[in-house]
Amino acid sequence: MSLPRPARRLGRLAAAGAVLALAPAVPAAASASAASAPAPSTSTSTSSGTVAYSGKLADGAAWTAEVPARWNGTLLLFSHGFGPLVAQDAPSPGARTALLAEGYALAGSSYDPNGSMWALASAERDQFATLDAFRGAAGRPRHVISVGQSMGGLVNAQIARDGAGRVDGALGLCGLVAGGVDLDNYQLDAEYAIAALLGPGSGTRLVDLSDAAEAGALGAKLTDAVTTAQATPQGRARIALASAYLNLAGWAPNQQPPASTDYAGQEQQQYAWFTQGLLPFLTSGRYQIELSAGGNTSWNKGVDYAALLRRSSHAAQVRALYRTAGLNLGSDLTRLTKGADVTADPAAVRSLRRTSTAGQGLTVPLLDVHTTSDQLVPVEQENAFAGRVRAAGRSALLRQAYVARQGHCNFTTAETVAAVHAVQNRVTTGRWNGTGAAQLQRSALALGLDGAAFVAYRPGTLVGARR
Repeated sequence: MSLPRPARRLGRLAAAGAVLALAPAVPAAASASAASAPAPSTSTSTSSGTVAYSGKLADGAAWTAEVPARWNGTLLLFSHGFGPLVAQDAPSPGARTALLAEGYALAGSSYDPNGSMWALASAERDQFATLDAFRGAAGRPRHVISVGQSMGGLVNAQIARDGAGRVDGALGLCGLVAGGVDLDNYQLDAEYAIAALLGPGSGTRLVDLSDAAEAGALGAKLTDAVTTAQATPQGRARIALASAYLNLAGWAPNQQPPASTDYAGQEQQQYAWFTQGLLPFLTSGRYQIELSAGGNTSWNKGVDYAALLRRSSHAAQVRALYRTAGLNLGSDLTRLTKGADVTADPAAVRSLRRTSTAGQGLTVPLLDVHTTSDQLVPVEQENAFAGRVRAAGRSALLRQAYVARQGHCNFTTAETVAAVHAVQNRVTTGRWNGTGAAQLQRSALALGLDGAAFVAYRPGTLVGARR
């Protein structure tokens, strides 16, 4: 298939419109207009004694920082998630307030604002440049801890891989640590299953999206198909199959978690995720990734959809709902396998692998924290990431922790601060201590803030990761 090139697409970027961020936005300090070279930083003081800094980096990215009056010597370098490219220095307003009160300095950049919101080509570079700018403006920190959320969790993992001598430790929050190629591929599998089995038909163009409008229309069309299908047992079984390929948890907001064998209840809650604009968000995100990489980055030609399902933790649910509906699961899986004909642009895949993976190894200690029911960055990504770190022989540097809650990046302030404390302790002592679920829970509750739900948990296999 022919692919539009980046120059052709960049002209359409203005039409992208508002896209939901994969991480809550934190208001950034005011910044100057873009420049081809770093601009001098500006600073202002608040009534609390916190000094706020801001400036521009060489590529036009904005950076922002805050230093409390009683700085404890540690800088938290924050990498924000997918969304508008504005400088942010904390994962949430509550975390910002609590961390400044504890004496942490905060800093972060917008990444280069002159291209796609999937700004992985510039993000790590801009974060390191922000660190240099901070040192020039505010002084040299005793310790630097990198913190990243959502897409920024992938940036953070890259910094943990490459940042020896510049950062001392890292904290990932709901990070997209499996990387962009795996993300695009398992989302393609789910969207393909919906299009082929529920409508609008196997010939629907799912990749190589020409502009934001086409991406939004595709998401709406797929959502309509799911909505219609929910009315019948056959449709619900096929929704469950698509959900398995999407690694979509069966625990939705404002609901109690269904029992492990309540397969109908699990599907109902998976459907609830779809009704909240999930598919339009995913297709809009795909457009931004393709824009960044210069072409289609996912493929399913040659994929065995029966084998994919066997690896899913939702396989028993799918089989049970197919039996209830009187459908032949094998027939649907054969249909999907035979009809899979999407091929990727090799240059675009190489670009995405170069900019948007992080699992090759670690050079500083990293603690990753994830909610157990994350509709946008499935918790199974942590399993894939841990396997790659293990293969690189760096498992001693990685710890992972889990919060029993629904939603993407849905952490309390107490959970975030307790996780920062755990990394700070690792940096200070040189040993991991206090990263078990019970220990993190005690640490978070002792803060007396807004509660915590750390649990012992083991995520399943990330379905759709190409081998």
